[in-house]
Amino acid sequence: MNSLLSGDFPRSRLLAAILLAILFGLAFAPFLFPGAQPLNVAAKICVFVVLVASYDLLLGYTGIVSFAHTMFYGIGGYGVSIALYSFGPEWGPMALGIIAALAVSVVLALMIGLLSLRVRAIFFAMITLAVASAFAVLASQLSWLTGGEDGRSYRVPEVLRPGFRLLEEPLFGVAITGKILSYYLVFSVALVLFLLALRIVNSPFGRVLQAIRENDFRAEALGYRVVVYRSIATCLSAGMATLAGVLMALWLRYTGPDTTLSFAIMIDILLMVVIGGMGTLYGAVIGAALFTLAQNYLQVLMAQVSEATAGIPLLPQLFHPDRWLLWLGVLFVLSVYFFPTGIVGRLRR
Repeated sequence: MNSLLSGDFPRSRLLAAILLAILFGLAFAPFLFPGAQPLNVAAKICVFVVLVASYDLLLGYTGIVSFAHTMFYGIGGYGVSIALYSFGPEWGPMALGIIAALAVSVVLALMIGLLSLRVRAIFFAMITLAVASAFAVLASQLSWLTGGEDGRSYRVPEVLRPGFRLLEEPLFGVAITGKILSYYLVFSVALVLFLLALRIVNSPFGRVLQAIRENDFRAEALGYRVVVYRSIATCLSAGMATLAGVLMALWLRYTGPDTTLSFAIMIDILLMVVIGGMGTLYGAVIGAALFTLAQNYLQVLMAQVSEATAGIPLLPQLFHPDRWLLWLGVLFVLSVYFFPTGIVGRLRR
């Protein structure tokens, strides 16, 4: 356990219990929460844990504010979709798409990372926003390659298709189809990537990143080449985000601007990092789980509250499902007010 967690334990019994509950729920989601929607929510939580952890590596541990993270997420999705659509639903084209997407992401991340040597934080953030916006426009206009605004639907290898059955008889009342296998592929890869990120931030390399975050001039004076460490951190973060995009593309069997390149996804990532706690990585798990559950079930909960308070003035309208974004914003403000260091930071105290 010590080697898996890289010596970075939750340091809070309540936090450890919450993390174990999330891990248990995700590991046995197909059996605990049968149905298409719960499985889809669980898969999204797995993907966003990787995506948010990769951004926390950049923001929370290195102190780099970037708005280009969804670009790398989109590159992963489009890399797989283009390969599977063009060359067929086989493992070979899928592997080719993943390798090509990682190569493109690392090269772009290196170019963006080198800019951090010449510009200050706010200007660097604006540059990344401009690059991400340009990439989104390019993906929408190259309709012959990406499908344009409509995106691209494609088939995945047969073993990952819903019609595939691994076992003739159900296991614990659940049919083991390609959809279940696809979910466990997403879950397994997400778990490995998260543990790998945990290992990175608790290594000597991760300690240097934290030193750069606290005082880059002092780190430079101690002999560390700040731009090299920042560039490597940017490439690692981009690679993880690309793999998160690959997982989402394999799960949805569709890739489009709204599912990968939307600026709303970037805002969601920021919210998850802040809610969970920056610079902890465990915050990525807490933030992704809470935010995804709220996005998918807050409307249902509000509908039930609105029906229960039907005879009381104002309350049914206040809790109308159409106002779920308002309450999501209120919950975010309250979480920042009561947990300024994030949920993980507060629990660790």
